[in-house]
Order: sequence, then structure tokens, then C-alpha cells
Amino acid sequence: MASIASTSSQPKGIAPDRYERVLAVASVILLAVVLTAIGRGHGQWGQVPGLVWFHLLTILVALALTPVMLLRRRGDGRHRWLGWVWSGALFLTALDSFLLHGPGGRFSIIHILSIFTLIQVPIIVLSARRHDLKRHRRSVRGMVTGALLIAGFFTFPFDRMLGHWLFG
Repeated sequence: MASIASTSSQPKGIAPDRYERVLAVASVILLAVVLTAIGRGHGQWGQVPGLVWFHLLTILVALALTPVMLLRRRGDGRHRWLGWVWSGALFLTALDSFLLHGPGGRFSIIHILSIFTLIQVPIIVLSARRHDLKRHRRSVRGMVTGALLIAGFFTFPFDRMLGHWLFG
């Protein structure tokens, strides 16, 4: 995180605040836990369908970019480019989640967050393009809190693959 630009050069309105720093740290922790679970499950990797690997890849991209997006300089070309990648990863994660089902072929409560994500990602993009920084910031915070962190937490309990791998 040392390479992330200093926030002192940014106008106060777009510099990361305490809540965004907490979200960034929580994203790094969740990323580390997910990577640990994946590493611990290496003996079962061959049994995991390609769609699940794709889902994991898209969520790992979003998790890895979240602290960068929240903490680095905002509004420049790199922020916009990374924002497109981050938004695309979240959108694809939400879309492919509807092809993944829990035990018994049922949707889970996490799928409600997928619907939320499919609605919020276009709002995030449009508010950024319209320079509605207040709505953009609020929407990003909601997305990180709900679709990344809360949904991420629920990937570990309730007889789910990552929980089995992590807790063995």
C-alpha cells in the first residue's frame, strides 16, 4: 500500500475518509482469507467446475482493486480505468452467481446481493460519468459493504466450499 498516492494532494471532498480506510482494510483481510482458503483447498481444485473458478477470479479482482480504488488518487485516468475493471468484475461476479446454486440447487440469500449489485454497478458508473461525486461515493461504499464484505463473509459458513477449505 506504500505506492498509493498521498491523499493530501486531493481536495478534501474526495480524499479517503475513515470509513473508506476501514473498508479498504476489511477488503485486504477478506482477500487474504479467501486466498488462504483457496490455498488450503488445493487438494480439491480438480473437482471445482470452471464456472466456480471464474466466479472466484472475478471476486478476487474486485477485492484486490477495492483498497487501491478507495485509497489512491481519484478522478484521474488510472482511477477511471481501474474503476471500469472493478465495476466489470463485480458485475460479472453477480451475473455468474445466478448460474451457481447452493445445496439442493437453490438460490441463497447471497443472490439478493447479486441483484443489488446488478442494479448498483450501473448507478456507480453513471454517477461517476455525470460527476455526481456524492452519489458515486455513497454507491461505492454500499457496494463494498454489501456486495463484497457482507456477501464475502457469507461464503464461509453454511456448508459452502470456501468454508470447508478454510476450516477443513
